Amino acid sequence: MKAKILRRHRFPTRPSRTKGVTPNTSTPSRLRPRWVRPGLCLGLLLALTRPPATAQPLPPAQTLPPVVVTGRADDLVGIADAASVGYIGSAQLDSRPKLRPAEVLETVPGLIASQHSGAGKANQYYLRGFNLDHGTDFAASLEGMPLNLPTHAHGQGYLDLNPIIPELIDYLEFRKGPYYADLGDFSSAGAADLYYVRHLPSALLRLEAGSFNYARGLWAESLRFDSGDWLYAIEGHYNDGPWTHPEHFVKGNALLRWSTERDGTRFSLLATAYRGEWDATDQIPRRAVGPTFSQWNTLDPTSGGDSHRFNLMAQWAQHRPQSHTRALAYAAHYDLDLFSNFTYFLDNPDRGDQFEQADRRWILGTKTEHARLWDATELAFGLDLRADFIRNGLHRTQNRLRWETIRADRVTQVALGPYLYHRQQWSEWLRSYAGLRLDAGFYEVDSNLPVNSGSESDALWSPKLGLVFGPWKRTEFYLNAGLGFHSNDGRGATTRLDPASGEPVSPVDPLVPTRGAEIGLRTTWIDGLHSTLSLWILDIDSELLFLGDAGTTEASRPSRRFGVEWANFFTLRPWLVCDLDVAWSHARFRDDDPAGDHIPGAPEWVIAAGLTVPEAGRFSGSLRLRYFGPRPLIEDNSVRSEATALVSAEIGYRFLPRWSVALQAFNLLDRRDNDIDYYYISRLPGEPLEGVADVHSHPAEPFALRLVLTGRF
Repeated sequence: MKAKILRRHRFPTRPSRTKGVTPNTSTPSRLRPRWVRPGLCLGLLLALTRPPATAQPLPPAQTLPPVVVTGRADDLVGIADAASVGYIGSAQLDSRPKLRPAEVLETVPGLIASQHSGAGKANQYYLRGFNLDHGTDFAASLEGMPLNLPTHAHGQGYLDLNPIIPELIDYLEFRKGPYYADLGDFSSAGAADLYYVRHLPSALLRLEAGSFNYARGLWAESLRFDSGDWLYAIEGHYNDGPWTHPEHFVKGNALLRWSTERDGTRFSLLATAYRGEWDATDQIPRRAVGPTFSQWNTLDPTSGGDSHRFNLMAQWAQHRPQSHTRALAYAAHYDLDLFSNFTYFLDNPDRGDQFEQADRRWILGTKTEHARLWDATELAFGLDLRADFIRNGLHRTQNRLRWETIRADRVTQVALGPYLYHRQQWSEWLRSYAGLRLDAGFYEVDSNLPVNSGSESDALWSPKLGLVFGPWKRTEFYLNAGLGFHSNDGRGATTRLDPASGEPVSPVDPLVPTRGAEIGLRTTWIDGLHSTLSLWILDIDSELLFLGDAGTTEASRPSRRFGVEWANFFTLRPWLVCDLDVAWSHARFRDDDPAGDHIPGAPEWVIAAGLTVPEAGRFSGSLRLRYFGPRPLIEDNSVRSEATALVSAEIGYRFLPRWSVALQAFNLLDRRDNDIDYYYISRLPGEPLEGVADVHSHPAEPFALRLVLTGRF
């Protein structure tokens, strides 16, 4: 399936799409340091973006023919606001064998999605020198509806992509850095927005079977009526995995969409439903592995969980020659019960250290934006509004049975984010982007410990600025800078007593400022080659993190990250495409501490490379390399993880006009690498009560095959 991008104006709008919601003509956002005065920000913004009185009129905006993107839409010269902006079309997503749904995000240059527990749990993400945990500092959304969950029982910004059906993604838009006004929380490192198709050209049947009792089925179909298009899909999935204690991961997804378009106005209703249950094999210490205990084994076979999420979205968008307006309203219900055991018998030698994290919430939100267009100018105003009504808790358990409650809370959390941005074409070789965003958070916490109850609020201003020079020889140069933020768990803003130890703790600021800048270029000078290069830097005042395992908040040290990203997409032949993405990051704490200045888990090198044959007669295929370099596991860098290098492949054959078959191979070289590594203290039966510091690892899955049968009717 081809993702279409329509360049509606040469400037200032980014490419709008012939499918999906009205184009998002702005970009990610970051927030204020507390010393920035709002009046100063607004004055600076207007001064920088006011056209000069003597400026000569520029040629009027031109309507250009559609640009059909079959893979990565890196040819954004004349459109993009930064080098680290891109679009991934459905053909590129379909051509990659995916071990799990979250790997659709690995099409974002420099991003890794790994796992340290059961497949029903949110993945662990890495990007730009961040161990993003389960989503903090990387924002993902589905057609504008945020998927990250703040004040989550397990981790701030928890991002579970199991509810996504990859085959229905029309395209993916990614942006990095705090340079855009329309992106708020969790987007300091980057953001991705997934857009589903509105209409399938033919019904889709997909049946998969493979190693470790893997099975999956998908049926999707579109129906066209005078009132509009209907799209429905249903997915079923089962997998045991390579683990000694089978995972028994069962999940189901369902989708129903109605959409219509008339006279430049679009409307869509989208409902999705997901449910999953699983048993988990968490990371284990190296010292436990031996002749009688394999790396595929677990120290607590009762770990696991179950989760569901139901989403309902209404979207409206209207295009006019001199304006465009879009509005989104959404509601969601989410539920998670997660049982984990990372330290085994350290805290409770008799009953073990298993704990349950429970999270139940309703989510209500809206996002609206209106933009006015002139010959060389775009001015837009928008508003984000979101409310989460949360009940979560942390409980000590044994064999999934509660025996003690550490904390239980009811949290009402409201986030408000008005913003504006302005694009201006100053001359044939210079254009600018400037934005300003205000983010405010309001928290009401009702805890089972009255001392930890209370109300709190916070606000941040975030100015953004970007300059684009060119194009010359089909090459553009970019300068970007901005302020941003990430939020902390709302419970941390009112906690005054550690619920586990009973010791006093200090509440933390709900919103933490970030500052970033980037220099980049984008070129299509060589025919067939789309290449981008970015040099970036990002500072965080304090890497505050709510520790869901302990039920309290810990403020870590200020940090600085900088690095280089080089992304390439090369059409070697009409039937052969090559991509190569290389990312290097340097992450350090900025203060002096005898413990050291390395940030544990921060990735340094990430390399992704692939050869793809979209279609050669009846055949198609793909060969991919994913390299995840060594990482420090402790601040003094004395303990490091090993590198992970995995090769996957797919070969397909169309044996009838409507039927094709494909064979997928994962970890083709059967390397015994790890998906993730940690370094901490744990205790096995018979060990000293104080425990043992060790590397704890979760292995990458071994060589596996999957057979895929696809029919289109």
